[in-house]
Parts: sequence; structure tokens; C-alpha cells
Amino acid sequence: MARVETPAAASDAPVQRSFAIGLTGGIGSGKSTVASLFALRGVAIIDTDVIAHALTGVGGAAMPAIRAEFGTSFITAEGALERSLMRAAIFSDPAAKKQLETILHPLIANHADQAARALQTNDAGYLIYVVPLLVELRYWQERVDRILVVDCEEAMQRERVMRRNGLSTAQAGAIMATQATRAERLAAADDVIDNNGDPAQLFSQVAILHAHYRLQAQRLE
Repeated sequence: MARVETPAAASDAPVQRSFAIGLTGGIGSGKSTVASLFALRGVAIIDTDVIAHALTGVGGAAMPAIRAEFGTSFITAEGALERSLMRAAIFSDPAAKKQLETILHPLIANHADQAARALQTNDAGYLIYVVPLLVELRYWQERVDRILVVDCEEAMQRERVMRRNGLSTAQAGAIMATQATRAERLAAADDVIDNNGDPAQLFSQVAILHAHYRLQAQRLE
């Protein structure tokens, strides 16, 4: 799996020094559910998917560069990214995927740094970055103190994606193929949340990790 170096635009941005967890997992693994359980305990959550959506929405900071690079056919009448068209383009053309990443990744990193500086003081004492491609992107690994992987069997992951997004088996598999493998994520993990079974079991796993992270954060104060 190829590693991605720190984008030039993000490398000069000061990285916050609050204790930080990088939460990741494959599509359909349950990252958002786990993040919401940490948020209920007062943890500050910085979700890079949410940032990317804002950057590519109407008036988003990434839209001028996307328009210049890809043309108006990839822009909706309202001025947002035409997501379905772009999704098809990046799955069929690696060069288009690289072009989009070159635009988005530095902006996402910089906006995340801004959010982190604003959230350095929070009830939990630590931050969580939700980064779907954390294992693939080395510069995100350098921003966090621990990597937390939400894990599930690939068959379950595929089933969840198909049910949630209305995709075929082939379409779900194509998305999964663009991400790190399950083995690669687990190899990079400092901590793992098992999301193969009853969702109610997530509560106890989050509670244990939350207590652990708070202790680690306090030791750094």
C-alpha cells in the first residue's frame, strides 16, 4: 500500500499538542457510531469527512480549485461538488483521484488544525480525529498519539455498505479495494474496537478506552 507524504500546504501548520486519538476503520465499520459514543462522554471530535463535505459544498474553500482542475461539469448549479460524478471519475481514473486528493488533503489538514486549536480545552482532556484514510496517510499518523481502529469482518463491512448506500456487491467491493486492508489497519492499531457483534457492546468498549485515554492525557499535563 502506498504511503502519502505530508502535503506542502499542511506541513507548516502548527500541530496541536492536546492528547489526540486517530479513529479510523474501513467504510461501513462503524466509525461514526463509535465517534458519537465518545462525543457523549464530552470528547471533542474532529471528523475529516465533515470537513471535506464543507470544503466541497456551496461556497466551500476547495471549489475554485476543483472547478479549475475538473471543469464546470463537476459542479452543481448551486456551486457544490457533483459528488456522484466525481465518485465515478476517481474510481475509474487514478490520475483524477490524485488530483482531487492534492486539492483536498492539505485543506482538510489545515482546517483540522484550526479546529484542534479551538478545542484544546475540553471536558475529556483529549481530542479524537476521525480519519477514514489514516493508515494510508502518514502525515495523519504524525498528528496523533494513538491509533484506534474500529474493526469488523469484511463480509459484514460489505453488507453494511450495500444496505446503507444502496450499492451492489461489486460497487461496495470497489470502494473497499481503494482503502487499506483489514490486516493493514489492525497492524497499525494501538487500540481496537470490535464491531462485529451486538452494537450494545460498543458502549463498554468505549467506556474502557475513554477512561484509559483520560489517564494518558492527564499524565501529559
